[in-house]
Amino acid sequence: MKNDCRIGLVQMESMVGQTELNFQKIIYLAEAAHKQQISLLCFPECALNGYSPQNASEIGETLDSSWIRQLKECTGDLGITLLVGMVEHSTDLSKPYISHAILSPGEEPSIYRKVHLGRSELDYFTSGDTFPIFSAHGTTFAVGVCWDWHFPETAAIYSLKGAEVLFAPHASPMIAGDRKEIWLRYLGARAYDNSVYLGACNLIGSNGKGKKFSGGSLVIGPKGEVCSQSNLNEEGILSANLSADRINLIRSPERASMRDSFFLADRRKELYHELIELDISSRVKASQE
Repeated sequence: MKNDCRIGLVQMESMVGQTELNFQKIIYLAEAAHKQQISLLCFPECALNGYSPQNASEIGETLDSSWIRQLKECTGDLGITLLVGMVEHSTDLSKPYISHAILSPGEEPSIYRKVHLGRSELDYFTSGDTFPIFSAHGTTFAVGVCWDWHFPETAAIYSLKGAEVLFAPHASPMIAGDRKEIWLRYLGARAYDNSVYLGACNLIGSNGKGKKFSGGSLVIGPKGEVCSQSNLNEEGILSANLSADRINLIRSPERASMRDSFFLADRRKELYHELIELDISSRVKASQE
């Protein structure tokens, strides 16, 4: 990291198909983040259009829509980078993506498309197939959406590509349980194993279609420690200052202490071919025979 970075994680209510309402809320929160001197502001999964797989074909935008253009203009006015969840349509596909638009001042919009779809999403969305990294405000970062973070390879790839901060936007319903309690079972490991900062956030309240979300936002440090977490039961922004010195020391060849280990630097990738070759279905079949 070139310098310390102040990030923001949003928990907000997003109504399915009410893009104007959601857009105005995003602008309001972006202006609030600007006043807090936040550089990178991450919104939850599908924040712009609302999250409802069954309605995905009826809602959503293309990356060149007026909504995205207006959000891009907002980044220039405020000098802030926005990471905005959306349902992204494409003329090439019958099913949309679950995407996150990356909007930075003076830059063309970039996109991350959710790679690992949940089972309830497979019939309604197209999965992405790349793990891009982005840079803004002296920080290199990446995005994984909700279910993506149950796959350790996602965080490892991003860290190996140079990502220093990972963002984990979610649309996790209340039925799944307390989001922060669940996150702490595995997101700390994603940060610790890969020496990255990780910021997570979630939708909160109703989607207007009968589903309710539990909210939650937290920031985890590169040694798996919880740096900050929100106790709000309403919409708002959790902010955190990320130290450049801390992560730069961990990733420096001159690091001398075990306390500052960068585990990926010592991996034995020549031995990991089995990770690609093995499949869970073969083990299940063998156990049934």
